[in-house]
Amino acid sequence: MNPGSHSRFGPPQPNLSELKLLTDDQLMVQLQAGVNDALAVLFERYHRLVFSIALKIVRDRGEAEDVTQNVFLEIYSSVAQFDPGKGTLKVWLLQYAYHRAFNWKGYLNRRNFYNQEDLEELDPVLQGEFFTAGKYAPGELQRLMQQGLASLGAPQKRVIELANYEGLSMKEIASKTGDSLSNVRHHYYRGLQKLRSFITQPRGSVKILADE
Repeated sequence: MNPGSHSRFGPPQPNLSELKLLTDDQLMVQLQAGVNDALAVLFERYHRLVFSIALKIVRDRGEAEDVTQNVFLEIYSSVAQFDPGKGTLKVWLLQYAYHRAFNWKGYLNRRNFYNQEDLEELDPVLQGEFFTAGKYAPGELQRLMQQGLASLGAPQKRVIELANYEGLSMKEIASKTGDSLSNVRHHYYRGLQKLRSFITQPRGSVKILADE
């Protein structure tokens, strides 16, 4: 059967080039009819706008990228609710963008995301910012670092090791582990907090923790 021909099961779905010629409302009709490529066209048209809104609200490019993806996933899952008689697709999309971005900012605030330094760039563990220079002998410091890493949960330990010993960026770690960028950053920050707390305790307390 030729791609452009009709079958007894109905007309063929429009291809990507044809979809790009449609209006927003027509694309939503196609999406409601199960033409998933219509979402790709909408994403191409509006992802920069959604991203710019998300970035202004969450103030982090990685988090804004996650918000943008989630907005279009919500559009896809809620496509049946779209009614062009109540407003344009662009307005509907912006409502989702603002709502999702503010919700995500509240979530990040609850996790103290904005109170963290950019540890990915500063790398304070290896630079010695967690402790006073000369406080520990090199061998003792190495032992404490090993004990501190061993005390972390598996996700935190893995992210810190990949970042500090293999030199991977947060995005590279997310790609390697299959975890989201936001989760990787959270594991990294929380792991460094625990590691700093472990290393900077009075030496007697560290010994007790190591023995328990």
